[in-house]
Amino acid sequence: MKVRFGLGQQKFLKGWLAALVVLGVSACNSSDSDDDSNQGYIKFYNASKNAPEIYLTIDEDLDTSEDDETEITFSSVGYAAALGTYEIDINDYFFELAWQDGDSSVRSELEMIYQSELSIEKDSLKLVVLNDDVTAPDVVVYDIPVIDEEDDDTYSLFNFNVLNVSTNNNAIDVYFSESDETFNEAQLLGSYQNKEISDNHKFDQGSYIFYITYSGSDEVIYQSDAVDYYYSAQYIMVIRENTGVGSSPFILDKVSNSTQVEYIDYNAEARFRIYNAIQMNDLLPDYHGEVTVYVNDIDDSPEIEQLTFGQLSEPLNVESGDYSLSLLASDNDITLVSHHLLSLSENANKTVFFYADEENVDEDGDGNVDEDGDGIVDEKEVTIHSLVIDSSDNTSIYGHEITAVNLADNEDFNLINIYFVRSDETIDSAYYNRSFGYAEHETLYLTNNTYQVYVVAKENSSNIILDSFELILDEESTDQFIVIENDLTSGTGYKANMFSRSSD
Repeated sequence: MKVRFGLGQQKFLKGWLAALVVLGVSACNSSDSDDDSNQGYIKFYNASKNAPEIYLTIDEDLDTSEDDETEITFSSVGYAAALGTYEIDINDYFFELAWQDGDSSVRSELEMIYQSELSIEKDSLKLVVLNDDVTAPDVVVYDIPVIDEEDDDTYSLFNFNVLNVSTNNNAIDVYFSESDETFNEAQLLGSYQNKEISDNHKFDQGSYIFYITYSGSDEVIYQSDAVDYYYSAQYIMVIRENTGVGSSPFILDKVSNSTQVEYIDYNAEARFRIYNAIQMNDLLPDYHGEVTVYVNDIDDSPEIEQLTFGQLSEPLNVESGDYSLSLLASDNDITLVSHHLLSLSENANKTVFFYADEENVDEDGDGNVDEDGDGIVDEKEVTIHSLVIDSSDNTSIYGHEITAVNLADNEDFNLINIYFVRSDETIDSAYYNRSFGYAEHETLYLTNNTYQVYVVAKENSSNIILDSFELILDEESTDQFIVIENDLTSGTGYKANMFSRSSD
């Protein structure tokens, strides 16, 4: 029994539960393989926006035994992502879709959501697509013939199918033009309902633009940047729902044998929020806990007024592009910081943290900040910095991403450790934990559960609990920020402030 990456690549060992990295492989082209080959192909795409990462298992016999020639669990696939294309022997198989509910990714420990059968056929790609709500999944298996290019002696053509997995109930028209043309010159590829796949299209290699309208309309509601096709290969152009902040309802994925490229509507807007983490300090005499924010590239009026320390602004929607941010003290309009860059690509959703730290002054640059030798730093100054982190557009219901941000300024410790402790664990045995330095952040994915969260720092040989609290994650939860910062009102001098990473 042989299972290979793409065409003619490395064999899989029987029963390998793989965390597989999909290598760059040649396109599914039957002319590249032995005409007597008894292989077909399989691929998986996760189009369920509230699903966690999903594992695909192929098994010729559900009564698992060591004698099975084929029992493979492939690496997990998150929302809007595709598994690489794998070559597999012609046969009838069972397949399962499952997610990792615990700490182990072994097949027997996974939570199965779907099971069915499929037949692998010669020179055919079976595309398994998970659609709709993960609690009531709709799984469609598409049979896509592998295109024989024996009639293309110059290998100057490419092939693609259009697949509509968007949740929009309206039929859509898909158009296609060369990259130096406009919608006026575009030709109609076809009209597609939800979950419908087109026949194969064949064009000359080059750069093209895709356009989407509602069926029968000439109003463009999605336009891609130039999409490059420079190989004689076979692609699947997947149209899916835009879960980001842009107003276009669609995103396009170019899915090949081993890679995937996302194309957002080129007119898509962006969004950002500001978090004020600037502590009051005697070295900032003009700042009294509130800032006014100007986005200098928009207009001369403030976009955010009187943003208090520890407060998060309302989200601001802007055109994608590069912006300059300035902060003024709200009560006296004295500039605290100016011209901090904020770069927002299409559909971007960011949170900007402004914070201040004390730095020793070394006026002569000799590395000595205690020139008089009295054991005290001669002079300190406060500098305001910005830290830009992605917000979240995730809608997974079985688990959530937690991003911890360390803004606790203390020269006595360099690292903070954060532990998410379940009921059968202690800090020492906690499976979920991260360590990170000042002005750094770490993200981890937690399955739904109740966690006791501990923020710990080491001072000399002692571990000090800076803060602790309970975190309950369930299907109604969202991804979260946890910001660790100084707090003079706390018994430890620190606190952990938590708020949603989603800006909706």
